[in-house]
Amino acid sequence: MKAALLSLLAGSAAAFAPSQNKASSTQLNGGKDDLVALAPKLNPLVKFYDPLGLSDQQFWGTTSDETIGFLREAEVKHGRIAMFAFVGYIVHANGITWPWPMQLDGTPFPKVSSAPEAWDAISDEAKLQIFLFVGFLEFWREVASETHYMRGGKIGDFPDFDAKYIPGGALNLFDPFGFSSKKTAEQKEAGLIKEINNGRLAMLGIFGFLSEAKIEGSVPALKGLIPHYDGEVMAPMTNSLFPSL
Repeated sequence: MKAALLSLLAGSAAAFAPSQNKASSTQLNGGKDDLVALAPKLNPLVKFYDPLGLSDQQFWGTTSDETIGFLREAEVKHGRIAMFAFVGYIVHANGITWPWPMQLDGTPFPKVSSAPEAWDAISDEAKLQIFLFVGFLEFWREVASETHYMRGGKIGDFPDFDAKYIPGGALNLFDPFGFSSKKTAEQKEAGLIKEINNGRLAMLGIFGFLSEAKIEGSVPALKGLIPHYDGEVMAPMTNSLFPSL
């Protein structure tokens, strides 16, 4: 299983590599002009801010438009994960768990004071299942979209599961209940702006939690509210999977 995990991780990383076909000069995702136009809607005070010049880069020999597509997809994806993480941290900090056992052998969900402690407490088998599931989602996003997000596809969209292989309906992650399909283009645009802003705030929030847990007093507003964590948040498998490989 652990060898399979490493293979999956390598495959997931490879999925982000662009194809060898050189892209045309046609603008994709609106390119930098789209970023400049979107920036005031996201933050009317800061507006367009790119001190590292990422919007002018050409990752892996692609065009700047394709690079922008990759970066915008990454921001939306990480923002969504951070929103889950922020809420999850609060849930675990308050000792809230499901009432049923976590594993088939009757092992309960761990009662801990923070999300990193919950990760450390679950079994290696549970960690492997999480990696396999997330790896599959990454794979499906890369191969099942009609148009790839680096080739002009919709940013943040997750393709529906093919009913021939996986039942659809509520399992379709992007719009499981069909709410988005009933919205106007203006409502969808406003929703994307809210999602990006909420995702950015959640990324700052979760790193605030982690920083205060590791270095007490590093986030004055959270001093005394976040318990100390002795583990390594940036090396989450140091004490579990990797030492035994």
